Amino acid sequence: MGHTRYNTILSVMNRIRDVMGKRDSLYQLNDMVELDEGFFETEVSGRVRAQLKRGKGSQRQENVAVMAESVTLEDLETGKKSKSCRYFKMQVLDNHTGEAITNVVQESINEKSIVFTDKSSSYIDICKYVEVHLMEKSNAQVTKKTLQWVHIAISNAKRTFLGVFHKIKGYNLQRYLNEFVYKLNRRYCRSIFERLVVASVFPYWYNND
Repeated sequence: MGHTRYNTILSVMNRIRDVMGKRDSLYQLNDMVELDEGFFETEVSGRVRAQLKRGKGSQRQENVAVMAESVTLEDLETGKKSKSCRYFKMQVLDNHTGEAITNVVQESINEKSIVFTDKSSSYIDICKYVEVHLMEKSNAQVTKKTLQWVHIAISNAKRTFLGVFHKIKGYNLQRYLNEFVYKLNRRYCRSIFERLVVASVFPYWYNND
């Protein structure tokens, strides 16, 4: 766009993305919550790329906990049920252990919520921190119905990152997730800019954030 100080602009953008994440961290998801993990590919140097393994567990893949606050709706005339989604959260996990997942659940989901997941061994301890934890064996039906919104969010985030940013370094992934989720949670707002101004001046230290 004609700017000569790219690093300065990038630094400001990253600070804005940090603010977006801090603002959304003030709230917890409630009621019925879908939870699953998405694997996002990040940039690595060409020298080590050939040495990295592929697929789940690859050093090129960052594990992200994705949560969606969903509500089941029923058409009174037809009896057909569908899901409506309100808010999302995405958090990069430090590791692939169940402890990392439970920490995210405690921080991001209200203890009186009902949480839906697949039967991954990482989710065994979730029941200790929420009202109800329902697990279903992972298959196409579960992906389409039970965990519908988390998979839509994962797909849209990956498509956005690839189309707009092309490559993202692992240490910046959370910042880009912050921006994606912030905009997604305010998809019905008339002016995201005005809300972002308020978020930028909020005293987060007052809430121990």
